[in-house]
Amino acid sequence: MAMKTMNAGMLRKMFLAGAANIEAKKEFINELNVFPVPDGDTGTNMSLTIMSAAKEVSALEKVEMETLAKAISSGSLRGARGNSGVILSQLFRGFTKGIKEYDEVDVVVLANACEKAKETAYKAVMKPKEGTILTVARGIAEKAMELVGETDDLEEFIPQVIAHAEYVLSQTPDMLPVLKEAGVVDSGGQGLLEVLKGAYDAFLGKEVDYSAISAGSGATVTRVSQDTAAHIKFGYCTEFIIMTEKHFTEADEMEFKAYLESIGDSIVCVADDEIVKIHVHTNDPGLAIQKALTYGQLSRMKIDNMREEHQEKLIRDAEKLAAQQAAEKKEIPMKDMGFIAVSIGEGMNEIFRELGADYIIEGGQTMNPSTEDMLTAIDAVHAKHIFILPNNKNIILAANQAKELTEDKDIIVIPTKTVPQGITAIINFSPENDADWNEETMLEEIKNVKSGQVTYAVRDTKIDDKEIHQGDIMGIGDSGILAVGTSVEETTKEMLAHLVTEDSELISLYYGEEVSEEEADRFTEELEEIYPDVDVDTHFGGQPIYYYVVSVE
Repeated sequence: MAMKTMNAGMLRKMFLAGAANIEAKKEFINELNVFPVPDGDTGTNMSLTIMSAAKEVSALEKVEMETLAKAISSGSLRGARGNSGVILSQLFRGFTKGIKEYDEVDVVVLANACEKAKETAYKAVMKPKEGTILTVARGIAEKAMELVGETDDLEEFIPQVIAHAEYVLSQTPDMLPVLKEAGVVDSGGQGLLEVLKGAYDAFLGKEVDYSAISAGSGATVTRVSQDTAAHIKFGYCTEFIIMTEKHFTEADEMEFKAYLESIGDSIVCVADDEIVKIHVHTNDPGLAIQKALTYGQLSRMKIDNMREEHQEKLIRDAEKLAAQQAAEKKEIPMKDMGFIAVSIGEGMNEIFRELGADYIIEGGQTMNPSTEDMLTAIDAVHAKHIFILPNNKNIILAANQAKELTEDKDIIVIPTKTVPQGITAIINFSPENDADWNEETMLEEIKNVKSGQVTYAVRDTKIDDKEIHQGDIMGIGDSGILAVGTSVEETTKEMLAHLVTEDSELISLYYGEEVSEEEADRFTEELEEIYPDVDVDTHFGGQPIYYYVVSVE
């Protein structure tokens, strides 16, 4: 029998299943990212965005189409992180506009909702790029509208839409050369597909594990700790006992330890009579287990995801920080203009504070702040006009989304893509002039800053004809990767060679938490010899992930 309509209860199940599926697949989606930098990857950002909405949906006491639509839209908008998360939230926003007025939805309503989702998402992006999640969303909408005249059976409609989405996704490498060069499809498009596949599983009545979803509120301001998850080289803490079937010799122990060292670290191998206790940190527990089985049977196997535990710690730390900030919040007179800056380290934070920033959101590349984080900051700043400095291209959309959700203050997002641009913007602020004058001045001044960041590659890839291997040092400029090498200092010099011109007057060098003051001073002296006509200012940035952040003016 054909299924022609769905009620709010079924859509709720489908949405939660879609959220559970992308949560389960987020690391797979992260691996599709072309750029090999340690960051708050696409899968993580999309998962955190939809899980924020899923918590609101799970908490609904009365499931009706209007309340469901509001929970999905509000939860995803406020929880949106990164460009992919913001676009996903806009897709949900448009989709829910198309369903909220109906008690039940059919093929026609769903097709119109898909079209509305596509339109809303495209409008949210200033310069839409094809070969991305937007292209997959457009393909879904086009196929859905095409099927309206062909079937009214949801059991035919949904799988055909998903099949077309898979086809469009497979074509994304032909639309974006960087995808083809890396041999991957678009990660955001893959994430959207995983949401649809999870939803379809629920539609078919398959059992879905919702254990990752619980009612509650998302984290507010996120602090990236020094032992950031990106520094966890091997993600799974693996423990087990081998019950040996024959004598476990010293040679066996040395052989097994050597094997474990080839796939991980933090190795413990203790043999005692007929049992051997094993502990190893590895990215593939299965390999350790398979090798161990050649010595005997296994018992007391335990595998923990250390990155997941770290993520939970980040959230706990963020909640603690938010509580501290709330306790410290004092009533002060409303001033005319204020600043919110996204920052990436202790030294950078202090620089922004000294320059007059009212509120610092700690996060940046490894954990993109959410729209909710931005709204919390906006609420804390007592100013009529508030400038937001995102200082990362993947945070600008979330800042703009917070602007759209704020009604009682004038929010001005200065689209700074790097911390040096943010510093330049706030340095050129003039309290004697009005907000319009300052916005125009800051927008003009950030154009004159050339930025560079030095970090390491987290995966093998090929970009712009550059062969990059995991662990390589990369110098990244505003337009892409400028240098690749094995030495931090030499790679930084090569990057600067692309940034410094005969008109350059100043190099500002911000060293990160992994660079000592002595190392930074020695490197500064080298740069002063290379560029005798350019001033070199060195500052402690304290940023994780990036050995050096530089600006050239």
